Amino acid sequence: MLGIADLVDRLGVTPGRLHRLIEEHYLASVRIDGVMRVPAEFLQGDEPLPPLRGTLLVLHDAGFSEEEAVIWLLAENAELGERPVDSLQAGRKSAVRRATQSLAF
Repeated sequence: MLGIADLVDRLGVTPGRLHRLIEEHYLASVRIDGVMRVPAEFLQGDEPLPPLRGTLLVLHDAGFSEEEAVIWLLAENAELGERPVDSLQAGRKSAVRRATQSLAF
């Protein structure tokens, strides 16, 4: 998990721009002991993982909170046979989106 200072450094953006990336669902964060953190897996080099935004939007549409979406992305998924974030990193966003279809509540 990366903190704000680490992300600002790695992405080369201001803290304000980083918060906008989170608000606009290009990244997702969780609070750990009151400190905002973003999983390192949500980055590809010095950019947000490209298919992450669409997946986050689908999860939010399914009723997931930001924290629930992060947990789902980082947890092993039986349908995918791996963590959804690993599938996204490997370019299998369609499989991840199919796995989200049964999640709406």
